[in-house]
Order: sequence, then structure tokens, then C-alpha cells
Amino acid sequence: MNKKQKKMLIRILISAALLIILHFIPLSGILRFVLYMIPYLIVGYDILKKAGKGIINRQIFDECFLMAVATIGAIVLAVYDDGDYVEAIAVMLFYQIGEWFQSYAVGKSRRNISDLMDIRPDYANVEQDGVLEKIDPDEVSIGTTIIVQPGEKVPIDGIITEGTSTLNTSALTGESLPREASAGDEVISGCINMTGVLKIRTTKEFGESTVSKILDLVENASSRKSKSEDFISKFARIYTPAVCFAALALAIIPPVVQLMIPGMTPEWGMWIYRALTFLVISCPCALVISIPLSFFAGIGGASKAGVLVKGSNYLESLSKARYVVFDKTGTLTRGVFEVNGIHHNEMEEEKLLEYAALAESASSHPISKSLQRAYGKRIDRSRVSNIREISGNGVIAEVDGIEVAAGNAKLMKTLNITPVNCHQVGTIIHMAVNGSYAGHIVISDVIKPNAKAAVSALKAAGVEKTVMLTGDADAVAKQVAASLGIDEVYSELLPGDKVEKVEKLLTEKPEKEKLAFVGDGINDAPVLSRADIGIAMGAMGSDAAIEAADIVLMDDDPLKISKAIKISRKCLGIVYQNIIFAIGIKMIFLILGAFGIADMWFAIFADVGVMIIAVLNAVRALFVKKL
Repeated sequence: MNKKQKKMLIRILISAALLIILHFIPLSGILRFVLYMIPYLIVGYDILKKAGKGIINRQIFDECFLMAVATIGAIVLAVYDDGDYVEAIAVMLFYQIGEWFQSYAVGKSRRNISDLMDIRPDYANVEQDGVLEKIDPDEVSIGTTIIVQPGEKVPIDGIITEGTSTLNTSALTGESLPREASAGDEVISGCINMTGVLKIRTTKEFGESTVSKILDLVENASSRKSKSEDFISKFARIYTPAVCFAALALAIIPPVVQLMIPGMTPEWGMWIYRALTFLVISCPCALVISIPLSFFAGIGGASKAGVLVKGSNYLESLSKARYVVFDKTGTLTRGVFEVNGIHHNEMEEEKLLEYAALAESASSHPISKSLQRAYGKRIDRSRVSNIREISGNGVIAEVDGIEVAAGNAKLMKTLNITPVNCHQVGTIIHMAVNGSYAGHIVISDVIKPNAKAAVSALKAAGVEKTVMLTGDADAVAKQVAASLGIDEVYSELLPGDKVEKVEKLLTEKPEKEKLAFVGDGINDAPVLSRADIGIAMGAMGSDAAIEAADIVLMDDDPLKISKAIKISRKCLGIVYQNIIFAIGIKMIFLILGAFGIADMWFAIFADVGVMIIAVLNAVRALFVKKL
């Protein structure tokens, strides 16, 4: 609880205690009125103040005005009839209890998001003249070497130049599993360094780093309202003045009709009491508070799970997602080439890989790098001589005085060596040692561990069609799609072709159903913007993709897409429950109140009770762990 909530709770308790004490003290006349006004003003002075400001600013019709009119009217009736003040004070007291519950629930949601806000770094350590100085992250330029000690947050994105450590990424990804990091690895801001000292060369300014972008996304999320929230805002603007005029009519018209009928005495007090009860029942607090709170809690719960939603409108759209279109590289696959097999080898696999890595040691090509990574040992360049790179075909070199050729089938044919075709899809590196064919190495983009499970989970979540778009070769694309269980695949596409395909899919689908596109690269930004919902990979995805997307997955795990859909559907379910429950109960009690069946105590339940139930229901959107 914050100070404001504690102060409000104290006011509620003091007012309730005074009300109970006064009930047992025999009082009458002006002294009774004055003493009962003490608990009333203690608990309700701020509501009266807000109602007064609303009248002065000509923004009359809100819940504070309804509460002020209803309670003051009930007090005036009690003075006139020498009745009981308890009902009027109880209305204000229970209204404030409902407000306190709402404030506590919002606070809980805010704490979830403020836990995420804890990723904001306070400083960056920069070494100057052998001394570590703490400076503002905004002042650190690109290329500066910063030092992150155990227990500190990584303040700015960069590359580790020295040291090894374990990084806690739970604030960013929602996953508690720590990640090992060492020299050469990229690190993103917001992680917590757990063990060793790291030296990091910054690759971005603080304003462009991951942590800044995340904070900006979260801070601006509430400004993008859903259709449900817009409906409630418009509904409240029409509904509140309507019920005020209806209450006024209820207070005036029946007594005037009674006055016009000969022999009937107009019962002004009874009808005014019914009108005041009608006002208390009609207060739209349950809707006005619980609907935005449901979305706020949903966004907070999603952020805790490592899914950043840029606005409640996107959360609402995601709940209707029936088509999910994937980019391949970096989304379903790691986007990193790795050795995936060694076939038809005439020597040990390790030896063949050693020859390939040494022969390719002078090249910076991604294929060469993948061979060197697979070899896993330090490359001794002194063992390699007479390197000849055959453009577009491969390389020929002498390793330990033995001629080694590594390249495609064309290279083998120029050496009059017959290559063995490979049944597996990928980049095939044919090897020849001492003029004889020695086997081939398959290098391919590795499918992400959760990619297949992600596609299955989407289908289980009600997604009707999954599609993959890629610029990769047709054979590679079809193999990846088949292994993951994707329904449709389109390959060898340029960025513009991807937009065309998505537009075609958008025209083919039913209007109410939504299409989500998942991507990570710069070339995916136009498609992310064009889809109904753009979902970007946040950990290794490009800045352009994150900027264009509506939802960001902070750990690049495609399995989180189905989680995000489930979160959105739970949130929307809670929103509809609250709308139906609040409006339904209000309508029933308004009719009962108009006919005098429901008194002020029923009105308190119809207003405060419904609000508390709706608010507690809204808080359920925070709990997403078991989805």
C-alpha cells in the first residue's frame, strides 16, 4: 500500500468506528446532526470537493456528482423527517471502500509493470585514468567501453570484449533461466550481471538501446485504447446525464401526478428518496473503472511473461487472431548457419571437419565461420598454405602439406572428382583430400527448439491457418514448413512480395478475424505494419521491426505467441464478463429502485458491491503463469 491508500484506509476505519459509536449514543436535534456529519465529512470530503470542482468547470455528470447529490439529498430528507443519517453516510463510506479496492488493484497492476521499470539503469561505469566513474547512461557514446560488475544492470546494448558471466534476463523475457555470456557475445540492456565482471563495448546510445525502447513501449501503452474502452467512455458520457434526468423525473413527475388527482396527497419525501436511491444504483463506477483496469492488468500480466503489448487495442485484436504468418529466418529458425551433418565420409568426421575448418580459415564468409565454430578448436593458421579461393565455387588449400578442396559440386567437377549428391536440404560443402572425394558437410539454418511446439500450440489455441513467407530457396522453405507442420509456404520472396502475400491473405480472410505477422528483420517492418497485428522478436530483432510491431516477444521464443493469444482472450473474457455483470445488475436494481422495492442498502450493493466484484475480477488478468 502507498501513502495515499493508507491515508484513505485510516479515514474509512475512523468513519466506520464513529458511525458504530454514534449508533449506541442517544442523540437528538442539532447535536445529532453535527456529530453524524463528522464521519460523513471525514470519509467523503474529497468526493464533495471533486463534485464542486466539476460543477465549477461545467463537467457535472460524473460519479462524484452522483454520490454528492445522493448523499446530501438523503441527509436533507433525514433532517426533514427526523430520520436516520446512517444510510447517507453508509453510501459514502461503502463508495470509498470500493474506490480503495480499485486503487489497490490498480496499484497491484502498476507494481507488475514497475517491476519491469526496474530495468531502467541508474548509471554506467566508465573507467577513466584507472578509476571507475559512475556517469549518466545518456552521456555514454557509441564505442565506449563500460564495466558491469556482479549485481549491476547492463545499462546499454553492446558486445562483451572481456570477461564471462551469467546474465539474469527475467525482467526482459519473463524466464528465470540465466544465460551464459562471454567475450564476443551481444548483450542487451536491462539484464542483470550475476557473476563475473564484464567489459562491454557499447553499440547503441542509451536512447536507442533495448531498455529505453521497452520503457517507452510500456509507458505509452495506455494511450492506445481498445474498442471496448472507447465504448465504455462514450457509454458513460451518455448514460450518466441520462440517469440524472431520469432520477429528477422520478422525484418530480409521480408527486405532480398525485397532486393532480383529487383526494391524493403527493408523497414528495418517498419519491425523492426513490430518486436518490436510483442515483446511487445508476453510478457507472463498475464499468468505468473495471474495463480499463482489466486491460491494464492484461498488459501487466503479459509484460511479466516477456510479451510487451503496445496498447489495449492490440490486446483486443490479438484475441481475434485466426491467421498467423511467419517470416522464417530469425523467427522460426535461429538465422545462424550450423553444421547439420557429415555424410559419405571416407575418414573420421572430426578429421574431415578439421580439414574443412583449416582450409576455410582465411575466409570471413558465414559458411566458413560455421565450419570453424563446429570444429571448436583454435585455428592454427601456420598449418595452412597456398590458399586459393575459387570465386563462387569454394577454396583449395594445403593443410599439413596435403591438398584439401572444399566447395560446391562445380568445384569438384573442375577437379575431375565426382561428388555424391546429398538427400538433405541445405548448403552442401563437398570435400576432396589428396585428389579423392572425402565426403560432404551439410550446413543449414537451425530451427528454433520451440518452433514446432509453437505451431502446434497456435493450432490448439484456435488459429485456423499458419503461413510461412521467406526469401530462402524453395526446397529449404518446404522442408522447414513440413518439419514444423505449417499449412502454407511461399518462398524466394523479396520484401515487396511479402507485403503482397499478406495483403492477399487479408482480402481472403473473414473481416472479423485478424491476421498476425511474426518477423524480426529490417525487411519485415513493412509487413509488420500492414498486418492486423505485427509481432516482432525483441531480443535479436532489428530496431525497425520492433518499432513497426504492435507486440514484442522479449526472448524471441515463438512459443510465446500462443501465450500472448491466451492472455488476450482471458483479458477480453474478463472485460465482457464485467460489462454483462455490471449492466445487468444495474438494470435490475434500477427497476427495483424506481418501484420502491430496493432501498438505499440495496443501492449500496448495486453500486459498491458490483464495483468491488468487477474490480476483483479484473485483477485476474494479471495472473497468466498457468496459461
